[in-house]
Amino acid sequence: MTAETLILVGGLWLDASAWNDVVTELAGQDRHAVPVALPVKPADTLGDQVAAVLAAVDAAPGRSVVVGHSAACSLAWLAADARPDRVAKVALIGGYPAVDGSTYADFFEVRDGLMPFPGWTPFEGPDAADLDGPARQAFEAAAVTVPEGVARGVVHLGDERRYDVPVALICPEFTPDQAREWIAGGDIPELARVKNLDLIDIDSGHWPMLTQPLALARILAAL
Repeated sequence: MTAETLILVGGLWLDASAWNDVVTELAGQDRHAVPVALPVKPADTLGDQVAAVLAAVDAAPGRSVVVGHSAACSLAWLAADARPDRVAKVALIGGYPAVDGSTYADFFEVRDGLMPFPGWTPFEGPDAADLDGPARQAFEAAAVTVPEGVARGVVHLGDERRYDVPVALICPEFTPDQAREWIAGGDIPELARVKNLDLIDIDSGHWPMLTQPLALARILAAL
């Protein structure tokens, strides 16, 4: 039986190259991974990014495991909503899905229609503790700006079969116990309704594809 394709979707400011080390590690474990190049031209919208993820799902030879990181956890969940029969599992890294009718990622200042990387001040602490000076400089050099139509796009969910899709929540800068508390407290309503939810710890900051690619690849391969 052929293993499902792993479709990798990076969070804000990441391009597909952020997954390079993870893809290499997965290949060594005989797992095929496809990093999605999200549309980031100034006029692009959240709908354009959803379409890019769905194109990868539709192009896979069978069912897929869709992996979303940070804000892109919502993109992965939108894929499950749109293709519940094609998505075998959703893996969420360092984030969780937005609810229907909410904005996708309107978190930081938008200038001239774009949301640039805001610098490290918002991420000081557990998020970026494992990124040293050179790693931070490399991140900033590779960072892509997020179009306003993506950041302020509205999430639309409509197929309740998404709750039948198994979900793995990979916990980097927070713990599984913290995630359980948030879910039980009503802070993550979409995950509260998932019928099959696993919580997996990883010892990293917010960007494990950059700082712990081997550990992340092992987790993803096991999915």
